[in-house]
Amino acid sequence: MNHQQFYTCDYCFKEFEPKRRRVQKYCSDTCRSKAYHARKTSTKLAAPSEQITVPDFSTLPKPKMSLSGVGNATAGTLAADAIKSLLTKTTNKPATKGDLTALIETLHGRYHLVKNMPANEFGQYPYFDLVEGVLVYLSSGNE
Repeated sequence: MNHQQFYTCDYCFKEFEPKRRRVQKYCSDTCRSKAYHARKTSTKLAAPSEQITVPDFSTLPKPKMSLSGVGNATAGTLAADAIKSLLTKTTNKPATKGDLTALIETLHGRYHLVKNMPANEFGQYPYFDLVEGVLVYLSSGNE
């Protein structure tokens, strides 16, 4: 009479049939490896009973600020911004409120007729509002 003996994996807790003669703790090499890594990372953490000491930073010397250091930092920032501005194409620069206002003026108005939508039950046509970014229904004379 041959009894099948099943073990429970110490990592994933699944039942498995052992493949070796000795007592097997894990169902696969993957679980054995994961258990090893879990043990190694858990030993590096501080136990809850241990006290963690925080260093006293008040004894460290305070960094000194000088006028020349502030001037050098300001000059470096201005130089970097100037170089970035010179090397960035105009098409890649962010739009300003003035740019958007000029675009609306170029498009001849705030509202633009949506041609692929029918009028509503009141006879009003759909228009896209460039300022608000929404669809509105207006009478045909309110463009």
